Amino acid sequence: MAWFNLFIAGIFEVVWSTALKYSNGFTKPVASVITLAGMVASFLFLAQATKVLPMGTAYAIWTGIGAVGAIIAGIILFHEPVSTMRFVFLACILVGIIGLKVTAA
Repeated sequence: MAWFNLFIAGIFEVVWSTALKYSNGFTKPVASVITLAGMVASFLFLAQATKVLPMGTAYAIWTGIGAVGAIIAGIILFHEPVSTMRFVFLACILVGIIGLKVTAA
């Protein structure tokens, strides 16, 4: 269940970071509320995950899921640049996430 909570926390991190972009510096109320709600949900699920998982592992995977998701959301929603090197480094993050998961006690 801890790994599931960590995954959900990472998804909510992508939600709030994407909503933050849409909030235009907290000037758009609906996107601002989604940002804040996503932050709270993300932290609540992360807190549940860290009850069982090592803090360093949980935090690194949480930020990794958020980073990968934000990059993908940025490419799809905001037409951010796509390049081979960007995908190489994205793959490095994914390898790190998988490595931490596999080696977690």
